[in-house]
Amino acid sequence: MKITGTFLDEISHDIPHQNWGREEWDRDFSYMKAIGIDTVILIRSGYRRFITYPSPYLQKEFGCYQPPVDLVEMYLQLADKYGMKFYFGLYDSGLYWDTGNLSPEIDSNRFVIDEVWQKYGHYKSFGGWYLSMEISRRTKGATEAFRTLGLQCKDVSKGLPTFISPWIDGKKAVMAASGSLTKEDAVSLSEHEKEWSEIFDGVQGAVDAVAFQDGHIDYHELEDFFAVNKSMADKYGLQCWTNAESFDRDMPIKFLPIKFEKLRLKLEAARKAGYEKAITFEFSHFMSPQSAYLQAGHLYNRYKEYLEQLAHG
Repeated sequence: MKITGTFLDEISHDIPHQNWGREEWDRDFSYMKAIGIDTVILIRSGYRRFITYPSPYLQKEFGCYQPPVDLVEMYLQLADKYGMKFYFGLYDSGLYWDTGNLSPEIDSNRFVIDEVWQKYGHYKSFGGWYLSMEISRRTKGATEAFRTLGLQCKDVSKGLPTFISPWIDGKKAVMAASGSLTKEDAVSLSEHEKEWSEIFDGVQGAVDAVAFQDGHIDYHELEDFFAVNKSMADKYGLQCWTNAESFDRDMPIKFLPIKFEKLRLKLEAARKAGYEKAITFEFSHFMSPQSAYLQAGHLYNRYKEYLEQLAHG
């Protein structure tokens, strides 16, 4: 199971910003290309007041700051250059994190979708949409938000694909700001299947793929949860991807590049379950040879060795 996609986390909400310019980003795209990455996904186009492109709508309605660089345009130009597909991640107003209700994200994104498609839809690499609202359980307004925004994205772009990347409410599903690494009230396999079957049933036709984050459950639980995820996705007509997290949730420091053995365990579990694609969160901080973390470059080297082993059977 090879990683063929990565998120681009330029808002850097809970990991340190690397302060890269175009030269560093261009180099990073070349590193991605060298290991077979063909898809880049903007994790979100904005979070609260920080945004990745100059949006008149978001600046007016949410008081967002004028960004110094149009990152969406830069990423699209680099994706064009390196022959990659770019997925645009929607705006996160932060209201859901404050209230637990996803419904307001519909209003904040209806205009963003139209604005972005009009501004950037002509780029060859504009290949799809990422519905960036992250949930783990049946959440107020979630199905409606995914359905409404997914259908609008597909309608405006003549059917380009959409995907979501929720997390499994396992024992490692603790907030980044928490001092804990685990919690007691983890979801059971049957609860997970029941809740997500309902959500998948409600988003059929609006969401094309689901990429569950793989870091919130323990390694010995991967096989069972992955099998259930694939079974549900098949039943409701969604592609089943894995979001293979390349950072470590088991360390007291949040967050550092993952030990290669753990990444390999997760990729092998996805392969065994028959997943269609592996993406990662995220290459530039946790796998890139030019990351601020020295060990990220070592993970890149170990992963390249893994690819060579796969190539030789």
